[in-house]
Amino acid sequence: MSATLEEQLTFFGCLFVAIILHEISHGVVALRFGDDTAKNAGRLTLNPIPHIDPFGSIILPGLLVIAGFGAFGWAKPVPVNAARLRNPRRDLLLVSLAGPATNFLLMALAAIGARSAFASAPPVTRIAELPVLTQMLLFFALANLLLGVFNLLPVPPLDGSSIVERLLPDDWLPAWHQIRPYGLLVLIVLVFSTNFVGRIFTPLVDRLFDFIVAT
Repeated sequence: MSATLEEQLTFFGCLFVAIILHEISHGVVALRFGDDTAKNAGRLTLNPIPHIDPFGSIILPGLLVIAGFGAFGWAKPVPVNAARLRNPRRDLLLVSLAGPATNFLLMALAAIGARSAFASAPPVTRIAELPVLTQMLLFFALANLLLGVFNLLPVPPLDGSSIVERLLPDDWLPAWHQIRPYGLLVLIVLVFSTNFVGRIFTPLVDRLFDFIVAT
C-alpha cells in the first residue's frame, strides 16, 4: 500500500507523539529505581520542545518524507545516571525495555480502538477510505509498532544495544564500547541505502489494516 504525502505527514505526527512517550517511559522507570536525572532535566513532560533532536526529529524525517521513504526519526535521549540506580546492571536493562514495551502497549490499545471505531463503517480496501478517527488510530498503532520493533535492533544508540550491553560478559564490554560510536552511521546506511524501514513498514501496514477492517 503506497502512502500519499498527507498520510506520511499524519503518520509522522503520530510517530512524534509515540517517540515522546517512548522517551518519557525511560525516565519514569529510571525514577522508579532511584534516578531522578530525567525529572530534574525537565524531560518527564509531554511538551515536545525539550525532547526535540534537530537532526533526528526534524531534518531526517523531513528528508525521508521528501525522498518518499516514509517518515522516521528519534527524539533526544532521556538522560539516565546509572550511579543513582539501586541495582545499575539490572535496572538499566529494565529502563531500556521500558521504551519498546510502552510502544507495544500503545500499539495494542490503538489497534483495538481502531477496530472498534470501524465496526459500524462500510467495507473499505484502502487506508484513505477509512473514517478519520479509525485512520488516526491506525497510524498511531503503526507508529508505535514500528518504533518498538526498530528500537529492539542491537545497534547503538537504540534500546536493543543497551539490552545487549547489559547481557554481555564484562570482558567483552571494551570491544563493544569501541563499536558504539559508529552505530548512528550504521542506522543511516540502513535507512537510506537498503530501504530497511520500508521493508519493515509495508507488512506491518498490511497486517494492522487487515486486523482493523476484519468483519
